[in-house]
Amino acid sequence: MSSVSAVSEHGAAPVLSLAGISKSFPGVRALHDVGLELYPGQVTALVGENGAGKSTIVKILTGIYQPDAGTIRVDGQETRFPSAAAASLAGVTAIHQETVLFDELTVAENIYLGHAPRTRWGLIDWRAMREGAKTLLERIGSDLDPEVRLRDLGIASKHLVAIARALSIDARVVIMDEPTAALSHKEIHELYALIERLKAEGKAILFISHKFDEIFRIADRWTVFRDGQLVGAGLMRDVREAQLVRMMVGRQVDQIFPQREPTAGPPVLTVAGYNHPTEFADISFTLHRGEILGFYGLVGAGRSEVMQALFGLTKPSKGACRIGDRVVVIRSTAEAIQNGIVYVPEDRGRQGAVKGLPIFQNITLPSLAKTSRRGFLRLAEEFKLARAYTERLDLRATSLDQDVGLLSGGNQQKVVIAKWLATRPRVIILDEPTKGIDIGSKAAVHDFMAELAAEGLAVIMVSSEIP
Repeated sequence: MSSVSAVSEHGAAPVLSLAGISKSFPGVRALHDVGLELYPGQVTALVGENGAGKSTIVKILTGIYQPDAGTIRVDGQETRFPSAAAASLAGVTAIHQETVLFDELTVAENIYLGHAPRTRWGLIDWRAMREGAKTLLERIGSDLDPEVRLRDLGIASKHLVAIARALSIDARVVIMDEPTAALSHKEIHELYALIERLKAEGKAILFISHKFDEIFRIADRWTVFRDGQLVGAGLMRDVREAQLVRMMVGRQVDQIFPQREPTAGPPVLTVAGYNHPTEFADISFTLHRGEILGFYGLVGAGRSEVMQALFGLTKPSKGACRIGDRVVVIRSTAEAIQNGIVYVPEDRGRQGAVKGLPIFQNITLPSLAKTSRRGFLRLAEEFKLARAYTERLDLRATSLDQDVGLLSGGNQQKVVIAKWLATRPRVIILDEPTKGIDIGSKAAVHDFMAELAAEGLAVIMVSSEIP
């Protein structure tokens, strides 16, 4: 495939370009001699598997990382971004998959953090801030109250605040890293309309997504990274989905959804009349051994809240739960685990993994009774247990000692799944298990779920992805 030219088809030069960018960390070469060009009024889709180097290039563009080699040019002039503030001053802003916001501040305070409007006496102009926040939110079709605290909002609303924050800075380059991962269909279409407005204003947009329908819907150009290297780039009109997939994964992905013959056994989990005062009402279902039960609904429909109640994170106001033949009352996560129910949350970064701890300790955390003797942990047993499940899930990491916070989103997801599988559960609840992961990893997760069901595990999958 051809690489992007130095001038767009409309004759415009790139607003921002990277050439020969390399970046290494201890034991890991994240990027090697990559390039990227972003044009005014155009969307460039950056695609690649988890671990391909997409997050690293975003951190270089936003001044969080410094490249080991290579050049950055803005309007053809060589420059560097020694800090996030320098990147922002140059007109580069990012909307991340995991929202980087502050729960204790209001919506308006989050939007204008670091560049709040001031009165002539140099004090924060609170009225102007609230009015400005309201205008920005209305611009993206949101009716959020600028004075509500972020801690009281759901994930989708937090993403909208992040988008409004990006718009509050007069950016020339807008990076959108999986911006639709937690949005409803209505909100996604509103985002598409917003992107069209940004293009009309001449903004250069870098759009990172694993969803090919989105990429072909809104992107003008494509760039593919694989294993930290540039594989190719070009115009969307000249490429097909199968070509992009092959470049991303280096192989043909024939089957994203494996065909399986369900062989459901006896009921494992029966829920009858589950109610919560504010989140859900009259939820009833039966889950059988060897079955994958799908829960679908728009963001905010109460899917995750039902699963969290089953895992003991919240308490239903009424209703009954049976595990096999036994009626059980789940009052805590410890009781859920004892009854063989485990939960892989949607927000893996905050609720699923313990950043700062190595991979092997994350995996063995709920299984310490298996890896200890007489109150003392046995390191060899911890590594053995962690290795068994990371190999099964094809985890990409330098070693099991690596900090889980340094892994890509898809590999963090694999660590969380491995952690709960190591407890040998009867029921595993996967809440948006393919959110924010690439097509190769999606195929692996779906195949793995089919394997679990074939082995007799009962699986609940919560998903917003209709296919």
